[in-house]
Amino acid sequence: MQALVIVAHGSHLNPDSSTPTYRHADTIRATGAFDEVRTGFWKEEPHLREVLRTTEADEVYVVPLFVSEGYFTEQVIPRELRLSGWDVEQWGSDGLSADQATLTAADTGQTVHYCGPVGTHEAMTDVLVRRAETVTGDPDVGEGFGFAVVGHGTERNENSAKAIEYHADRIRELDRFDEVRALYMDEDPEVDDLPEFFESDDVVLVPLFIADGFHTQEDIPEDVGLTDDYREGYDVPATVDGVRVWYAGAVGTEPLLADVVLERAADAGADVENALESVRETTRVATGD
Repeated sequence: MQALVIVAHGSHLNPDSSTPTYRHADTIRATGAFDEVRTGFWKEEPHLREVLRTTEADEVYVVPLFVSEGYFTEQVIPRELRLSGWDVEQWGSDGLSADQATLTAADTGQTVHYCGPVGTHEAMTDVLVRRAETVTGDPDVGEGFGFAVVGHGTERNENSAKAIEYHADRIRELDRFDEVRALYMDEDPEVDDLPEFFESDDVVLVPLFIADGFHTQEDIPEDVGLTDDYREGYDVPATVDGVRVWYAGAVGTEPLLADVVLERAADAGADVENALESVRETTRVATGD
């Protein structure tokens, strides 16, 4: 038996924080690739420290639904799962290259294949691009458009900025969009000044966040100038200083993210080839392309 456990932060304050996690778990569960698909959270139930106890399989693939490597992926999750012998040096990561480590759960004896976060996997680039297709309703979107990938910035998490730059570079290499920029909330270049960084008349703005919350629903729309008050809503696209901004919301809400979860598990040895094909096809239907 093989099981998949998707772990995420969750929130006591935002009930929608866990919604993407449950949706991606449902998508993967429907493929039948795993005997069990479970979810665990740091700030919600079922809690990280209990999730392995609810899993019957002897072999478990754990995929963190996080944007970057850092405190949660390197300390909190391994500790709460009680992974014996965990040492972050096993990854030997440069902040982007965490792959997988095979360990034993101390209290259950299960073999755990602990994977790197979804946000640093190369397949996340495809999800960012799909997000542009979804928000514009155009599967061929690119020519005449700029693309902005947005995150917190290095003052909060150096590795978060690395992930943003990594995917911005990969999208730029596709030579699909006229311009591609990495922008930040907490440092230059700031998302507040988005029109200054683009010559394109249309710009797709995609936050590299797993779930829609305070930053993606309130801060970014107001900072960019999509609206003066997020409670009043805004148009998509909304024109800011002559630029039509197509605000896509958190990338983690895109159905194709389930594919990245499977890619992480596959990299760790899970047999999910048929599931990968199924999820890619399912999410194409879901987004209408």
